[in-house]
Amino acid sequence: MMDFEIFEKKLGLKFNNKDLLKQAFTHRSYLNENPDFKLDHNERLEFLGDAVTELIITDHLYRDYPEKAEGELTNWRAALVNAKMMTSVAEELGFNDFLLLSRGESKEMGKARAYILANTFEALLGALYLDSGYKACDEFLQKYLLKNLGEIIKDGSYKDAKSKFQEKAQEKVSITPNYKVVKESGPDHDKIFIVGVFLGEQIIAEGKGSSKQEAEESAAKLALEVKKWN
Repeated sequence: MMDFEIFEKKLGLKFNNKDLLKQAFTHRSYLNENPDFKLDHNERLEFLGDAVTELIITDHLYRDYPEKAEGELTNWRAALVNAKMMTSVAEELGFNDFLLLSRGESKEMGKARAYILANTFEALLGALYLDSGYKACDEFLQKYLLKNLGEIIKDGSYKDAKSKFQEKAQEKVSITPNYKVVKESGPDHDKIFIVGVFLGEQIIAEGKGSSKQEAEESAAKLALEVKKWN
């Protein structure tokens, strides 16, 4: 069994209820192979932790940047609380060594593991909130998540590809990009869109997605590469 005291020492945490900490790392698949395990999986904790994390990050951004408009703060928050960032922080903090997974799930890496790590990060915040309250969560997020904000602002990674491509296009060629659906396929409940991004009449790139927004973002990302505007 995992020794969660090692985890606590490493991260400077002290849980009163050790079961809450263990539950935060318990994936649904683990219970399928261990029906006698006394704890539930972590999905309810994840639900709570998602809200706690968003509130604390929002609170800090609101207080620390009074001169910034809502739109920019929203983008910064999205860059901090998205799955990619949470996965990165969870990996950095060694979450992989403590996950309780089925044998099959433990072999899965890549996107599947990244998804589990991001969810576990939120579940840990839910567990910490129930165990030690708002202040403990605030300190944890300041120490491990909010510290990334400076880098996010500096490198502009909070901007999505569409925003970046529009900025570059206006700067380089004084044209605002426009997007057109080139093709739609599949049934209504499972459509695939192919969208082209244009500068004037010239198509720069095409992107694919399960929504128009996703396809536009994909097209903009590729267009940045095509134009070497990254």
